[in-house]
Amino acid sequence: MNSLPDCQTLLLELHGGVLHVTLNRPDSRNAMSLQMVDELRAVLSAVRDDRSVRALVLSGAGGHFCAGGDIKDMASARAQGAEAYRDLNRVFGTLLEDAQHAPQVLITVLQGAVLGGGFGLACVSDIAIADHQAQFGLPETSLGLLPAQIAPFVVQRIGLTETRRLALTAARFDGHQARRLGLVHFVEQDAQALAERLDEVLQHVLCCAPEANAMTKKLLLASAGQPSGELLDEAAQWFSEAVTGDEGIEGTMAFVQKRKPRWAT
Repeated sequence: MNSLPDCQTLLLELHGGVLHVTLNRPDSRNAMSLQMVDELRAVLSAVRDDRSVRALVLSGAGGHFCAGGDIKDMASARAQGAEAYRDLNRVFGTLLEDAQHAPQVLITVLQGAVLGGGFGLACVSDIAIADHQAQFGLPETSLGLLPAQIAPFVVQRIGLTETRRLALTAARFDGHQARRLGLVHFVEQDAQALAERLDEVLQHVLCCAPEANAMTKKLLLASAGQPSGELLDEAAQWFSEAVTGDEGIEGTMAFVQKRKPRWAT
């Protein structure tokens, strides 16, 4: 195996053929910074061709999975103009594509905030386990923005009808509703139950041949159709136009200032 990269925003623990990857920015509820995106992509690249790594378990530190994109990166992009917004948005779509196509079985353990980009990561996992109190949602439109890179993966996961409802209302919902939607496979009542369920799932995964799993995953994804790179490119452009427009400026400022945007009653 290629050596695992040094990471500042991730905790990595490899044992028994399972690589545990913990998003580790608890002060920001593990908001997805550009650095975290780059480090996750580097980890996925390092293990892609190594069949001794049988499964990847993605979780978050501090009681949250991921609260979405990092507003500080957005502020930095503002100084560089619309192209920087587009590029910042598009690189997250590339991460979702990388995660979707990882040959290993990708398992997400979802607690606390599972919002925006965190929601997207849940949608590209093979197996998702959630705490019953986890809070899921696509808050982008409430900020005057678009769930640009995430939306195609959400549609693929739970269908167009439910995605339209969730994306166009920015509604929050818990683990039980996530299970009913087909977003997650298991819902547990506490941390111990989550750990026990994860152990059970991993036991089943490790009964399966790694190359057979990799090729089966490739076959299943091809059978279902894929969010296209062309669409994700276009979505990044739309995101850039939204975030630099009147609504995006008002929505992100309102978020930072902890007030309602002008369109919210």
